[in-house]
Amino acid sequence: MPIQFNPIKLFSGSGTLELSKKIADSYGKELGKVTLSRFSDGEFQPYFNESVRGSDVFLIQSTNPPTDNLMELLMMIDAARRASAHYVTAVIPYFGLARQDRKDKPRVAIGAKLVANLLVAAGINRIMTMDLHASQIQGFFDVPVDHLDAAIIFVPYIKSLNLQRLTIASPDMGGSYRARTFAKYFNAEVVICDKQRKRANEIESMTIIGDVTDQDIVLIDDMCDTARTLAKAAGLIMDRGARSVRAVCTHPILSGDAYNTIEKSALTELIVTDTIPLKQQSSKIRVLSAAKLFASAITNVNEHGSISQLFNVE
Repeated sequence: MPIQFNPIKLFSGSGTLELSKKIADSYGKELGKVTLSRFSDGEFQPYFNESVRGSDVFLIQSTNPPTDNLMELLMMIDAARRASAHYVTAVIPYFGLARQDRKDKPRVAIGAKLVANLLVAAGINRIMTMDLHASQIQGFFDVPVDHLDAAIIFVPYIKSLNLQRLTIASPDMGGSYRARTFAKYFNAEVVICDKQRKRANEIESMTIIGDVTDQDIVLIDDMCDTARTLAKAAGLIMDRGARSVRAVCTHPILSGDAYNTIEKSALTELIVTDTIPLKQQSSKIRVLSAAKLFASAITNVNEHGSISQLFNVE
């Protein structure tokens, strides 16, 4: 007797609507209808315009600032549970507050764990996300976590550039493991940019560990916030005699003066995904869509297939 799958319904929060439409198109299903009702004081209430009873519901929303994005997702989860959804998966392309994954100084919150607790308390059965700032955040959840890897998106593009003297670089010591993992796809060397910070988003000094002379450098990071680290690293790398420097960052937060910083930098291009919509266009920013990857993951989850095959980078 053939396996009977529960009906699938995809819904999007207001902060990730364009990516959600692409995911739905790749999956071959239209997005469900959600209305976001707003009060004059800023309070809002999302509600589904169709039944979700007995359905496997996938709620797509990145939780980047403002906090309305997270609150909207939490309320959508609660609404789905109260409407008798069979299974609720939170698809969070960019998991916000992930930089707060530990106590790095006294009397601070662990924001990533708090968000995990909120999502579980709201009633999720599963989390689907991509390139967490720290992989161990998966352990903050007591529900399954599908942690997708954007390398399957970036590697084919980097290969298409035919860079003859490719070297992979990490913009800080913390990203060295990510850079080394990425370098294995190309059998490339790795260099590290060792930075010292005065405070958040402000760099005091930076040094390059490794030889970049006459190399085509690709910096690897999970997110780009103010772009100051990437700009400083790119300038220093070019000063050390590199042929070119690019950057690959999964999540384009791009706050403050980031777009102007990128335009003025030595970067040939910044390659990102669409987990967070760009606030403006830039001649140096190339966006590669994560929609197909998420659509494939949704298919495999619904059909009880393997997620691990989505990590096979050709």
